[in-house]
Amino acid sequence: MNELVLSLSHVYSGYADGETGPFGKRRRQEVLHDVTFDVRHGEILGLVGESGTGKSTLAKTILGMVQPDRGSVTHYTKRPQMIFQDPYSSLNPFYSVEWTLEEPLRVYGKYDKAERKRRVREMLERVELPAECLTAKPSELSGGQRQRVSIAAALIRRPKFLIADEPVSALDVTIQAQILDLLRSLRRELDLSYLFISHDLNVVYQLCDRVLVMKGGRIVEQGTVGEIFDNPREDYTKQLLAAAE
Repeated sequence: MNELVLSLSHVYSGYADGETGPFGKRRRQEVLHDVTFDVRHGEILGLVGESGTGKSTLAKTILGMVQPDRGSVTHYTKRPQMIFQDPYSSLNPFYSVEWTLEEPLRVYGKYDKAERKRRVREMLERVELPAECLTAKPSELSGGQRQRVSIAAALIRRPKFLIADEPVSALDVTIQAQILDLLRSLRRELDLSYLFISHDLNVVYQLCDRVLVMKGGRIVEQGTVGEIFDNPREDYTKQLLAAAE
């Protein structure tokens, strides 16, 4: 059995919905229901389901932005970093690429200026961007370049586990393929594991090793890509696959 990087056990999670119940306590809207799964070292685990089914809440719960009401979230590496769907909104429009990549290292406080600059340039090279991008601001980059900067920012402090939330859905098909190739090569080079969230089953089929199928905040089916795509058990999974054809 592969070493684990993350384990969720019977997780229930949600948000205060704004209404108050007895004794003035705010009511909770439960989003995740009894979610249990593992992410194994070196794998890309896909998470699929329709919009509103709880995928983003699950990501926030894993990242610690939402606290589970019940159950446990166990990290076996340091906390994962996030690659967002829209890099334009996740990158600060007022700062250069160099500042964006160097700032987490500056806050970390472990490296001197020369080492920070070296690490920034090394990471830029890993995501296959030219050195002239260092001085650019997000508005001066293409969508594909911005997503590469977003990936570099997630990796700059060398995490071993990344959550990628619809990272290619805003890109055209050609750029999508390039970013997927980059994610594959980074997994090999940096020994990474991913939780890859997507509504696009074709992308999941190309990239992932195993798949979780989420409906209504529950994991209704999980298995290898071959098992889920070739022999789905649940009607909901069959409907998703039929819609993707």
